[in-house]
Formats: sequence, C-alpha cells, structure tokens
Amino acid sequence: MELKRTPLFDLCLNAKCRFGPFAGWEMPIQYSGLVNEHQAVRTKAGLFDISHMGIVEIQGQNSKDALQALVPSDLHRIGPGEACYTVLLNENGGIIDDLIIYDLGINDNNKQILLLVINAAEYSNDIAWLRKNLEHKNIEIFNAKKDGILLAVQGPKAQGFLEQYCEQSLNSLPPFGHQTIQISGKNQTESTAIFMARTGYTGEDGFELLLPTRAGRELWQGLVKQGVTPCGLGARDTLRLEAGMHLYGNDMDSTTTPFEAGLGWLVHLEITTNFIGRNILEKQAKQGIKKRLVSLKLEGRAIARKGYKVFHQNLPIGEITSGTWSPTLGYAIALAYVPLEHSKIGNKLTIEIRGKHYSAQVVKKPFYRRCQQT
Repeated sequence: MELKRTPLFDLCLNAKCRFGPFAGWEMPIQYSGLVNEHQAVRTKAGLFDISHMGIVEIQGQNSKDALQALVPSDLHRIGPGEACYTVLLNENGGIIDDLIIYDLGINDNNKQILLLVINAAEYSNDIAWLRKNLEHKNIEIFNAKKDGILLAVQGPKAQGFLEQYCEQSLNSLPPFGHQTIQISGKNQTESTAIFMARTGYTGEDGFELLLPTRAGRELWQGLVKQGVTPCGLGARDTLRLEAGMHLYGNDMDSTTTPFEAGLGWLVHLEITTNFIGRNILEKQAKQGIKKRLVSLKLEGRAIARKGYKVFHQNLPIGEITSGTWSPTLGYAIALAYVPLEHSKIGNKLTIEIRGKHYSAQVVKKPFYRRCQQT
C-alpha cells in the first residue's frame, strides 16, 4: 500500500529528515538526532509535523449529549474554549482510542460544535464507530482537517516563538484552552485565522495548531529559521514516555479498561449517562481490577522494548508495552502490565532482554515532570 504524505513532506525532506512508515503515512522519524531533538523540547522549543492525526468535527442540536454516551468523562465539565482528554469505549469497557475533545461552542444555526483529535492508526475505525452511534441522533460528522496542516510547537520557549507570528499575546490561553488566532504571513501583510490549542504530547508547555496548507508551510519555515528545532516521531515517543503519556496500541487497547491502564481519573461514574462500557467500569470500581499498567525504572543500560517479558522470582507475570532510554533522566524506563499484587510502588521485578534478566523497580508515574527542570 502506498504511504500517504503530509503537505510538509518536501520541507522535511529538504531538512535531511529520515522517514519511516507510521499508521499508513510516511512520517518524519528523525532530523538532527533523537537526543538533540528531545533536549531541544525540554530546554527550548521543538516543532512537530503531526498532520497525520485525524481531526473530526461533529455538530448537532445536542452533540455533547450524544457524544457523552460514548465516553466515560463528563463532557459538561468543559465549555466553549475548553477541552478534555478522554477515551472511546467498547461494550466491554475496552479502550477503542484516546482523544482530545475541544468545545467550539454553538454556531449560527444553534448547533453545538465539537472538534475531536484522534489517532491516525484508528481513524477509520473511530469514524465508523462515531457514525454507527451518532448519525441516528441527527449528528453530522465532518473531516475537519481536509488538506490542512497540524503542527505541535512544544517546549518552555514555544510561546515566545509563536507570539512573533500571532496578533495577540498567548498569556491568556490556559492549558487545554483553545482559540481562533490570527497569525501573520511571512510577508507580514497577510493574516490567517487558525485554530490554536494549548495542548501537546511531550510533558512540556506547548501548542497545537491547525492551519491551511499555505499558512502551515510558511509558519513551519519561519519557526525553523527562527531556531525552533524540527523533531520527528522518535523524539515524540521518548518525550511522551518520560511524561507518562500512553501510546494507543501499546499501553492501552480494546482489551484494557481505563482503570487497568491507570486512567481511572477519566471515569466519572457520578454522571447519570449510561455510556457504553459503564456496567463493566462500575463492576471494576466495586470489585477491583486484576492487572495494572505500571512504570518501571531499569538498572543498567539495557532497554526494554515492547513485548519483552516481565518476571517476578523467575516466573513470567507480564510484558512491556513501551520502553526507551530516557535522555532527560539518564536511565532506561518502561511501562508494563502486571498483576495487581505486583504493581505496588517500590516492588522489584526483572525483565528478560536478549536472554538475560535485568532488575527493574516499580516507580511513580510520570517519570518526568516539568517542575523538575532547572
């Protein structure tokens, strides 16, 4: 199957990017080096092309109430200009996908507008699920990205770089807030209205922007010229894992529930809506769970990769879902599902790596918080 390319492909190619396949797309994996890109985000600012992500707009007279039946989080806790992270569930409480829902308010036709950013690998399945469960409720579903560009500008200096192109200060935009912002073109005589959200997938302050193709290409070129480091999916993965953020298909899937995946804070059983999977989650809330996703700090320099077995006293008890070397912390980190009795902070386990067992300790998530930075 021929891989799709984003509208920034040629610019990334000119930057000597190394590409690789991801979710049906030919995506940037690495530019100047994973560690350099990773540290740029932690200390300054990094720029990601995430145009492969799915962006869906739903609208209807009661679109929030309709979508509420598909997610366990209380959508009425957010209002226009706000957003929330949540998950789509199946009938068994398993996670179909994780997503961010942005409340765009009510349009001139008195319809509620919600914007959903979903994973590229699950786009077709998510759309089918949404249509199956929403269209009979007079909810319209649109592809909001079309041929546009989605950028992530992440890092402690991201705001300063972006404000050079914005026609207003970004100080008033809170975490998980979003606005329509006017940005100036490279000739400083044109401006374009874009969607900007203070969200991201790195553990740093940052912004995600949805732009028309021309404006997106110009902004990419301008930010790179100003010194923002282009970053690939390699650094995106190490950054999100340090921050304890899940990767769908690795750390959660349709066989794991939010409670098992350490996402119980997304489950609001106090709401009265009978959302899909609620019965299973109510049962787990009362009776407990049998397995849990834990964070592991490894000893030595060996790296645990997805699928590697986790042991306790030489007995296999689970397997790694994500693992990497942490450039920020200087040691190997991983996530793994283990039985509940082995999930306590401080528990000692071992991981089999290339036929040898390496010690690991269950630690508190996340591995890295922004306040740790000096």
